[in-house]
Amino acid sequence: MVEPLTLTLSLRGTREVRENYQLFRLTGLLDAFSEPTFRKVVGKCIDDGPQHIILDLSKIDFVDSSGLGALVQLVKQAQTAEGTLQIVTNARVTQTVKLVRLEKFLSLQTSVEVALENIKGKSS
Repeated sequence: MVEPLTLTLSLRGTREVRENYQLFRLTGLLDAFSEPTFRKVVGKCIDDGPQHIILDLSKIDFVDSSGLGALVQLVKQAQTAEGTLQIVTNARVTQTVKLVRLEKFLSLQTSVEVALENIKGKSS
């Protein structure tokens, strides 16, 4: 089931819940304005489960330091819940993440399909 997420005017998306993962597809800006709502909404979804999270940021136009901070916090929250958080990225997001050397910690993926394969590998 795919449900729309109510975030902010500058950040929109959907949430799809499957048996063992949640997929968030986001568009717009992940910045100081949208970060508090983004972190609260996704954080609650992590708490509700399932514990494996895929954030599809391939359509995101911009990420600032607030957005990166939220991603780090959400990864830690998912790990605490014995889950994973993977980020499907684009060139702009990847460049921003690499500037602060977080590409390994944030588990950047090239596609949703690659992220799904990683989850299947953890389930078996």
